[in-house]
Amino acid sequence: MKKLILLLMLSTCGVMFETASAQVSFRINIGMQPLWGPVGYDHVEYYYLPDIEAYYYVPTHRFFYMDRGNWVNRAYLPERYRDFDLYHSRRIVINEPRPYLRHNEYRERYTRPDREYDRQSIRDSRDSRYFRRNHNWHDR
Repeated sequence: MKKLILLLMLSTCGVMFETASAQVSFRINIGMQPLWGPVGYDHVEYYYLPDIEAYYYVPTHRFFYMDRGNWVNRAYLPERYRDFDLYHSRRIVINEPRPYLRHNEYRERYTRPDREYDRQSIRDSRDSRYFRRNHNWHDR
């Protein structure tokens, strides 16, 4: 009987430990974020670029934008945006899967300019979290 109770207690503790560790876990992807991304985020899935109605997916480093009525993903923005300045544009962090499928919602939400574009880029940050990504900041 004691062995049965002990086995039951051990299995209960194991389930409680798995549940607790699942609740505590979080993701950080600072090292994957592009240097033009805004500072202040430990984890970013997508950036929405409302000025050109495009998205950037951080894990794969791909841009999503409309091309002939379809969403495409490419490593670079199309030629029509060759003069677009990612460092000084509005960049909205969206941590939801495939936000481009709800593009009308995001376009409506971020139609009017706000303070989002005032954020400093990772490239220009002196925050120690970005030191490994931005080797030049200590030389300025």
